[in-house]
Amino acid sequence: MPDAAAVLRRCPLMRGFPESALEEAAATSRVRWFSAGEPIYDRGSLQSTLCVIAGGTVRITSVNPAGREATLIIFNAGAWFGDTVFSPGMPRVFGATAHEDAAIIELPGEAFRQLMVRYPESYPVALDLVSRRLWSAMSIIQDDALRGVTARIGRRLLFLAEIQGVGLARSEPVTLRLTREQLANMMGMTRQGVHGRIKRLEKEGLIQLTYGHLTINDPAALQAYIQGLD
Repeated sequence: MPDAAAVLRRCPLMRGFPESALEEAAATSRVRWFSAGEPIYDRGSLQSTLCVIAGGTVRITSVNPAGREATLIIFNAGAWFGDTVFSPGMPRVFGATAHEDAAIIELPGEAFRQLMVRYPESYPVALDLVSRRLWSAMSIIQDDALRGVTARIGRRLLFLAEIQGVGLARSEPVTLRLTREQLANMMGMTRQGVHGRIKRLEKEGLIQLTYGHLTINDPAALQAYIQGLD
Protein backbone atom coordinates (compact mmCIF):
# COMPACT_ATOMS: atom_id res chain seq x y z
CA MET A 1 0.00 0.00 0.00
CA PRO A 2 1.50 3.39 -0.99
CA ASP A 3 2.28 5.82 1.80
CA ALA A 4 -0.05 8.71 0.92
CA ALA A 5 1.90 11.25 2.96
CA ALA A 6 5.19 10.28 1.28
CA VAL A 7 3.61 10.48 -2.20
CA LEU A 8 2.08 13.89 -1.51
CA ARG A 9 5.34 15.13 -0.03
CA ARG A 10 7.10 14.42 -3.36
CA CYS A 11 4.35 15.99 -5.47
CA PRO A 12 5.45 19.38 -6.93
CA LEU A 13 2.00 20.90 -6.37
CA MET A 14 2.19 20.20 -2.63
CA ARG A 15 5.62 21.72 -2.03
CA GLY A 16 4.14 24.97 -0.74
CA PHE A 17 2.42 23.26 2.18
CA PRO A 18 4.01 22.71 5.59
CA GLU A 19 4.36 19.21 7.01
CA SER A 20 1.22 19.53 9.14
CA ALA A 21 -0.86 20.30 6.03
CA LEU A 22 0.62 17.32 4.17
CA GLU A 23 -0.30 15.01 7.02
CA GLU A 24 -3.82 16.42 7.05
CA ALA A 25 -4.10 15.97 3.28
CA ALA A 26 -2.91 12.37 3.57
CA ALA A 27 -5.53 11.64 6.23
CA THR A 28 -8.26 13.00 3.93
CA SER A 29 -7.09 11.19 0.80
CA ARG A 30 -7.63 7.63 -0.39
CA VAL A 31 -5.65 5.21 -2.53
CA ARG A 32 -7.29 3.75 -5.65
CA TRP A 33 -5.92 1.05 -7.94
CA PHE A 34 -6.55 0.91 -11.67
CA SER A 35 -5.66 -1.76 -14.20
CA ALA A 36 -4.04 -0.80 -17.52
CA GLY A 37 -6.71 0.62 -19.84
CA GLU A 38 -9.20 1.27 -17.03
CA PRO A 39 -10.77 4.76 -16.99
CA ILE A 40 -9.97 6.92 -13.96
CA TYR A 41 -12.54 9.53 -14.93
CA ASP A 42 -14.39 10.40 -18.13
CA ARG A 43 -14.54 13.61 -20.08
CA GLY A 44 -17.49 15.71 -18.95
CA SER A 45 -17.63 14.29 -15.44
CA LEU A 46 -18.11 16.78 -12.62
CA GLN A 47 -15.55 15.34 -10.25
CA SER A 48 -13.32 17.84 -8.47
CA THR A 49 -10.49 15.64 -7.25
CA LEU A 50 -6.76 16.17 -7.15
CA CYS A 51 -5.01 12.99 -8.32
CA VAL A 52 -1.36 12.20 -7.62
CA ILE A 53 0.25 9.13 -9.20
CA ALA A 54 1.83 6.86 -6.61
CA GLY A 55 2.86 4.23 -9.17
CA GLY A 56 2.40 3.41 -12.85
CA THR A 57 1.49 5.84 -15.62
CA VAL A 58 -1.68 7.68 -16.65
CA ARG A 59 -2.67 9.06 -20.03
CA ILE A 60 -4.88 12.09 -20.59
CA THR A 61 -7.02 11.58 -23.66
CA SER A 62 -9.57 13.10 -25.98
CA VAL A 63 -11.99 11.18 -28.20
CA ASN A 64 -13.47 12.51 -31.44
CA PRO A 65 -17.09 11.85 -32.56
CA ALA A 66 -15.94 8.81 -34.53
CA GLY A 67 -14.53 7.25 -31.36
CA ARG A 68 -10.85 7.73 -32.19
CA GLU A 69 -8.79 8.35 -29.07
CA ALA A 70 -5.87 10.73 -29.06
CA THR A 71 -3.32 10.68 -26.25
CA LEU A 72 -2.48 14.22 -25.15
CA ILE A 73 -0.14 13.60 -22.22
CA ILE A 74 1.32 10.62 -20.39
CA PHE A 75 2.01 11.28 -16.71
CA ASN A 76 4.56 9.29 -14.71
CA ALA A 77 4.67 8.50 -11.00
CA GLY A 78 4.80 11.64 -8.84
CA ALA A 79 2.85 13.80 -11.28
CA TRP A 80 -0.49 15.41 -10.45
CA PHE A 81 -3.55 15.82 -12.65
CA GLY A 82 -7.18 16.84 -12.33
CA ASP A 83 -6.95 20.56 -13.00
CA THR A 84 -10.68 21.13 -12.36
CA VAL A 85 -9.76 20.95 -8.69
CA PHE A 86 -9.21 24.70 -9.12
CA SER A 87 -12.60 25.18 -10.82
CA PRO A 88 -15.31 23.32 -8.87
CA GLY A 89 -18.49 22.78 -10.85
CA MET A 90 -16.69 22.74 -14.20
CA PRO A 91 -16.87 19.49 -16.21
CA ARG A 92 -13.69 17.60 -16.99
CA VAL A 93 -12.37 18.74 -20.37
CA PHE A 94 -10.41 15.51 -20.96
CA GLY A 95 -10.57 11.94 -19.73
CA ALA A 96 -7.90 10.10 -17.74
CA THR A 97 -7.03 6.42 -18.18
CA ALA A 98 -4.51 4.13 -16.51
CA HIS A 99 -1.84 3.66 -19.18
CA GLU A 100 -0.26 0.93 -17.09
CA ASP A 101 -1.45 -0.54 -13.81
CA ALA A 102 -1.56 2.52 -11.57
CA ALA A 103 -2.01 3.51 -7.95
CA ILE A 104 -3.59 6.93 -7.49
CA ILE A 105 -3.78 9.09 -4.38
CA GLU A 106 -7.07 10.99 -4.58
CA LEU A 107 -7.57 14.13 -2.51
CA PRO A 108 -11.11 15.59 -2.56
CA GLY A 109 -11.17 18.96 -4.29
CA GLU A 110 -12.94 20.72 -1.43
CA ALA A 111 -10.36 19.45 1.06
CA PHE A 112 -7.52 20.69 -1.17
CA ARG A 113 -9.10 24.12 -1.61
CA GLN A 114 -9.68 24.46 2.13
CA LEU A 115 -6.03 23.63 2.77
CA MET A 116 -5.01 26.40 0.38
CA VAL A 117 -7.25 28.85 2.23
CA ARG A 118 -5.72 27.90 5.57
CA TYR A 119 -2.16 27.81 4.25
CA PRO A 120 -1.92 30.76 1.83
CA GLU A 121 1.83 30.20 1.48
CA SER A 122 0.85 27.38 -0.89
CA TYR A 123 -0.53 29.80 -3.49
CA PRO A 124 2.75 30.91 -5.13
CA VAL A 125 3.77 27.29 -5.79
CA ALA A 126 0.35 26.30 -7.16
CA LEU A 127 0.02 29.40 -9.33
CA ASP A 128 3.53 28.95 -10.71
CA LEU A 129 2.86 25.33 -11.70
CA VAL A 130 -0.52 26.08 -13.27
CA SER A 131 1.01 29.04 -15.14
CA ARG A 132 3.82 26.83 -16.42
CA ARG A 133 1.31 24.29 -17.73
CA LEU A 134 -0.62 27.03 -19.48
CA TRP A 135 2.57 28.47 -20.98
CA SER A 136 3.65 25.03 -22.19
CA ALA A 137 0.25 24.38 -23.77
CA MET A 138 0.35 27.75 -25.54
CA SER A 139 3.87 26.99 -26.76
CA ILE A 140 2.64 23.76 -28.32
CA ILE A 141 -0.15 25.64 -30.13
CA GLN A 142 2.46 28.09 -31.42
CA ASP A 143 4.72 25.23 -32.53
CA ASP A 144 1.92 23.54 -34.44
CA ALA A 145 1.23 26.77 -36.30
CA LEU A 146 4.76 28.01 -36.98
CA ARG A 147 7.39 25.27 -36.67
CA GLY A 148 8.50 22.28 -38.66
CA VAL A 149 7.87 18.70 -37.58
CA THR A 150 11.27 18.08 -35.95
CA ALA A 151 10.95 21.20 -33.79
CA ARG A 152 7.38 20.25 -32.88
CA ILE A 153 8.47 16.77 -31.76
CA GLY A 154 11.35 18.16 -29.74
CA ARG A 155 9.10 20.72 -28.08
CA ARG A 156 6.54 18.04 -27.24
CA LEU A 157 9.25 15.98 -25.53
CA LEU A 158 10.31 19.00 -23.50
CA PHE A 159 6.68 19.63 -22.60
CA LEU A 160 6.36 16.07 -21.30
CA ALA A 161 9.49 16.58 -19.22
CA GLU A 162 8.32 19.94 -17.92
CA ILE A 163 4.89 18.60 -16.99
CA GLN A 164 6.73 16.23 -14.63
CA GLY A 165 8.33 19.23 -12.93
CA VAL A 166 11.64 19.22 -14.84
CA GLY A 167 12.98 22.69 -15.67
CA LEU A 168 14.15 23.34 -19.23
CA ALA A 169 17.46 24.70 -17.94
CA ARG A 170 18.33 21.27 -16.53
CA SER A 171 21.27 19.48 -18.17
CA GLU A 172 20.85 16.08 -16.47
CA PRO A 173 19.11 13.29 -18.45
CA VAL A 174 15.33 12.92 -18.12
CA THR A 175 13.70 9.59 -18.95
CA LEU A 176 10.10 9.37 -20.16
CA ARG A 177 8.06 6.17 -20.38
CA LEU A 178 7.22 6.68 -24.02
CA THR A 179 7.36 4.73 -27.30
CA ARG A 180 7.44 5.95 -30.91
CA GLU A 181 3.83 4.80 -31.31
CA GLN A 182 2.67 6.80 -28.30
CA LEU A 183 4.55 9.89 -29.44
CA ALA A 184 3.06 9.56 -32.94
CA ASN A 185 -0.43 9.33 -31.42
CA MET A 186 0.18 12.50 -29.40
CA MET A 187 1.39 14.33 -32.49
CA GLY A 188 -1.44 13.11 -34.74
CA MET A 189 1.16 11.48 -37.02
CA THR A 190 2.03 8.00 -38.22
CA ARG A 191 4.81 6.00 -36.60
CA GLN A 192 6.77 6.25 -39.84
CA GLY A 193 6.36 10.02 -39.90
CA VAL A 194 7.81 10.33 -36.41
CA HIS A 195 10.57 7.75 -36.89
CA GLY A 196 12.80 9.81 -39.19
CA ARG A 197 12.69 12.86 -36.98
CA ILE A 198 13.41 10.82 -33.86
CA LYS A 199 16.43 9.31 -35.59
CA ARG A 200 17.65 12.80 -36.45
CA LEU A 201 17.46 13.85 -32.79
CA GLU A 202 19.21 10.60 -31.81
CA LYS A 203 22.00 11.24 -34.30
CA GLU A 204 22.51 14.69 -32.78
CA GLY A 205 22.96 13.01 -29.38
CA LEU A 206 19.95 14.81 -27.94
CA ILE A 207 17.79 11.80 -27.13
CA GLN A 208 18.14 8.05 -26.65
CA LEU A 209 15.53 5.36 -27.22
CA THR A 210 15.34 2.12 -25.28
CA TYR A 211 12.51 -0.37 -24.95
CA GLY A 212 9.45 1.52 -23.77
CA HIS A 213 11.46 4.59 -22.75
CA LEU A 214 12.84 7.77 -24.30
CA THR A 215 15.61 9.72 -22.59
CA ILE A 216 16.27 13.41 -23.19
CA ASN A 217 20.02 13.49 -22.65
CA ASP A 218 20.17 17.23 -21.94
CA PRO A 219 16.91 19.24 -21.90
CA ALA A 220 18.77 22.55 -22.15
CA ALA A 221 20.65 21.33 -25.23
CA LEU A 222 17.43 20.10 -26.86
CA GLN A 223 15.80 23.46 -26.17
CA ALA A 224 18.73 25.27 -27.79
CA TYR A 225 18.65 22.93 -30.78
CA ILE A 226 14.94 23.55 -31.33
CA GLN A 227 15.45 27.30 -31.18
CA GLY A 228 18.14 26.94 -33.83
CA LEU A 229 15.59 25.36 -36.19
CA ASP A 230 13.42 28.49 -36.23
